Amino acid sequence: MTSQRHNRDVVADGDATAERPIPTEVLEATRAAVLAVGVRRTTLTDVARRAGVSRMTLYRLVPDVTTLILEVMTREFAALMADAEQHVRRRRTGRARAVAATVELVRRLPEAPLFRRVVDVDPELLLPYLTDRLGATQQLALGHVRRLLADGVADGSIRRADLDVLAVTVLFATTPFVVSARLLDEEQRASALDELSRMLDSWLAA
Repeated sequence: MTSQRHNRDVVADGDATAERPIPTEVLEATRAAVLAVGVRRTTLTDVARRAGVSRMTLYRLVPDVTTLILEVMTREFAALMADAEQHVRRRRTGRARAVAATVELVRRLPEAPLFRRVVDVDPELLLPYLTDRLGATQQLALGHVRRLLADGVADGSIRRADLDVLAVTVLFATTPFVVSARLLDEEQRASALDELSRMLDSWLAA
């Protein structure tokens, strides 16, 4: 095994959880490495150096650098989702919270440092998740959206329908607003997100 081995795609794919807990300093070093050189050029050697540990220590924790990158990206995405939901927690209905949290996440994600670095340095890594398969962060998003939608169905503000279908439709409807965010200037993007909010609210209404 070499420090540059990448056995799997690393943008939102696979199981990001290692068999044993990964120390915070290793995760922070992994994040710093990705921000510095991108996904493809991040190696276990670089992470070990930044974390102040030996490569053998990392080999005992994870099978390859991909596992570390997956863990960091999944954790960061989960934190963004939780923060977006907290931001809208005072909305009165489940539908209002679901729509506002979704749009807030769509607004924040293109500016998230790790996502921006992937777009800047390794944009080709996004393509499989737009055409071939759903990755771990997409599955995480689906579960998050499904739960928000279920709250709206429970309080009567969202129409009754197959929640899995509703959630995947929300994902597919919002993805272009994330991956194509740079096509719009700040004012255009704000207006587009307002329209997205209206679209989702009307579509989900009971």
